Amino acid sequence: MTDIAKRFTENPLLRPADLQSRHLGLTIDCLLNPGVFRFQQKVWLVVRVAERPAQQEGVVSFPVLDQAGQIKIIEIEKANPNLILSDSRLLRFENADYLTTLSHFRLLCSDDGVHFYETEGYPPIEGSGAYETYGIEDCRVTQIGKEYYLTYTAVSQNGVGVGLMMTEDWIHFDRKHLIFPPHNKDCALFNEKIGPKYYALHRPGSPVIGGNYIWVAESPDLIHWGNHQCIAMTRHGKWDSVRIGAGGAPIRTKQGWLEIYHGADEQDRYCLGALLLDLENPGIVLGRTDDPIMEPVMQYEQQGFFGNVVFTNGHIVDGDQVTIYYGASDEFVCAARFSIDEILKRLI
Repeated sequence: MTDIAKRFTENPLLRPADLQSRHLGLTIDCLLNPGVFRFQQKVWLVVRVAERPAQQEGVVSFPVLDQAGQIKIIEIEKANPNLILSDSRLLRFENADYLTTLSHFRLLCSDDGVHFYETEGYPPIEGSGAYETYGIEDCRVTQIGKEYYLTYTAVSQNGVGVGLMMTEDWIHFDRKHLIFPPHNKDCALFNEKIGPKYYALHRPGSPVIGGNYIWVAESPDLIHWGNHQCIAMTRHGKWDSVRIGAGGAPIRTKQGWLEIYHGADEQDRYCLGALLLDLENPGIVLGRTDDPIMEPVMQYEQQGFFGNVVFTNGHIVDGDQVTIYYGASDEFVCAARFSIDEILKRLI
């Protein structure tokens, strides 16, 4: 058994029934993969909330946003020959791809890192514009100075890209929208400059040549990115054989930048592993875990909207301890603690 996670006994910390739907006529199907940060002496989560209409027999119905941010419900008979139901998350109709749910972000805080609640004055964050009509997903939060930077997945009929917004107070946001065009996701910013440059991990995707690998890029201003380098690829026959992607912001250690990443195999089983990157040149990989440090072994990780998934976008670091908040089976929000030193010892 390679799993070294110390899961919270209170897991799942959040379930769909714990929140109220944001939109009239929609229900919450999933809570997923929160971004994590400290603010006002509390632990906060940016939870991805996925909603859709209650499903009726013989019909598939799902929401999309128009460019003005208004919700439109699409209904399709399951018997329609132009409908292809790929899995619980995706469908194809008349040569166009759609998501079965529409996601937005909700802010929840906690005094103890275990019990989370919504508080007044911090509104939900919705998708907006032409490149977010299928919603916004999988927020990662990096604090640099007083500013918090949110990288997230922007989804539309144009594809899947990386958006950026920033805030100091979590009420007012400066939205920059796409910083990496489709197809790209899993973008995690480093929480400090290395020399004169900012750095980010990201994952461009290729359906033909290449694959879903982790890349690093540099920027003078967090908007314009270049000097892209592929630093980690999938590994045939292993737990991360089909796709890999960055988790939360890399953690600075004496040995290097420690990055917790996710990997999936041919059965869409998602686990967590780790990379160690050079402190001065994060394009250099110093080590990688051969086996996962966390696997979907609990019932709430194996059974849900899309089972056999543990997936993280964020964490809180306290000395040697890192608390990872993660999505389980694409339905629940959970948490687990790890020793950074123990993870480092797993690297080869």
